[in-house]
Amino acid sequence: MNQPMADVRDMFMVHTMMRREFGLLPQLVREVTAGDTHRSTVVGRHAALMCVVLHLHHEGEDLILWPLLLERGGAQASIFVPKVEDQHHGIEAALEEVKELLPAWTATAHNGERLAEAFEVLRDRLQEHMAVEEEEILPLAAKVVTAAEWAQLGEHSLSNSPKKDLPLVFGMGMYEGDPDVVKEVLSHAPPAARLIMPLLAPRLYARHAKRLYGTATPPRAGRL
Repeated sequence: MNQPMADVRDMFMVHTMMRREFGLLPQLVREVTAGDTHRSTVVGRHAALMCVVLHLHHEGEDLILWPLLLERGGAQASIFVPKVEDQHHGIEAALEEVKELLPAWTATAHNGERLAEAFEVLRDRLQEHMAVEEEEILPLAAKVVTAAEWAQLGEHSLSNSPKKDLPLVFGMGMYEGDPDVVKEVLSHAPPAARLIMPLLAPRLYARHAKRLYGTATPPRAGRL
């Protein structure tokens, strides 16, 4: 191919964000006092947002990335794409369990231990999956997927996400993101977003984290 190829570094940024946020969720749920619905609403809304982010991220891979890799990735793709597809099924099952439990807990702040355990299952399956992607899938994608095709993954999530949540989610990624990767991602955004997002998104996440974790600087993914 003579076209520019995928710059997959943005996927590592997304993975870091998910490791951090899903890694912290079990403890967040456990720390909510039974019956404290004010606090369960804060944590529950964050958890629901992360569930949407994860679902859209994996849906984009299912629809866009796996077919491209199977078409072009040869033996490596034939081995590892079925593996990550199976992992997606396991993650989706864990996600459904969380989504079944989350509304009642958010409304009542009761039976939190069951929800925390469900988040632990989801976290563990997600971490295993992301490790395989980073070791096998992303290096392959960088070789056989074009930059234009790779951009469709981000477009899928953007077009299906509530617009009001996008600056906050981007701020979550920026918190541990490589500034060069952040700059590259924003280079494809409309001019107004390129100017505003570097200022707005980190502030939104800092305020969100302060409310959620009690600090604007929660533990980084590598320290969990």
